[in-house]
This record gives sequence, structure tokens and C-alpha cells, in this order.
Amino acid sequence: MNAPDRPVTQRAPASSLSRRIIAMTIAGGLVFLILWLMALSALMSLVIAAGVCIALLSASAVSDPVETVLEFLVAIVFGVLAAIAAFFAAIFSVFSS
Repeated sequence: MNAPDRPVTQRAPASSLSRRIIAMTIAGGLVFLILWLMALSALMSLVIAAGVCIALLSASAVSDPVETVLEFLVAIVFGVLAAIAAFFAAIFSVFSS
């Protein structure tokens, strides 16, 4: 199989922050519309929808570093447990012979 004549370019992914902002704007608009149509005044619905939008956006932005730290801690804990298991396996293999 021949290599392509020109280099293959991949499309750069859109910014993660801009995707989050767009998604939260849509979600906030839906929350506003539902609350406004169901029970509350326009101003109260707008305040609640903005609060929901900001809470979801900040939670999604904070979750990435927290996930990285938790993965690091889990790797350390499993490494220590693996070392303990290897130690006991070595002791039992010496006495089983």
C-alpha cells in the first residue's frame, strides 16, 4: 500500500470550554423555559436557570483535575497492595517447596 501524496491533516477539536458553555446555555434555556411555563415568573425562572447553569459549568470544569488526582491516588494504593501481595506470595512460595 502506498503512502498518501499529501499529509493527512486532522481537524482540530473544538475547545472543551466552549463546548461546555454552549451545552450549559442550552440546558439553562431549557430549565428557564420549563420553569417559566409551569409555575414561576420570568424573573424567578431566569435566576434559577442561571444558577443551575453556573453550578453545572463549574462542576464540569472542576471534575477534570479531581479525576486526575483520584487516578493518581488509586494508582499508588493499588501499587502498594500489589507489593504486599507479591511479598506474601514470595513468602508462601518459599514455604510451600
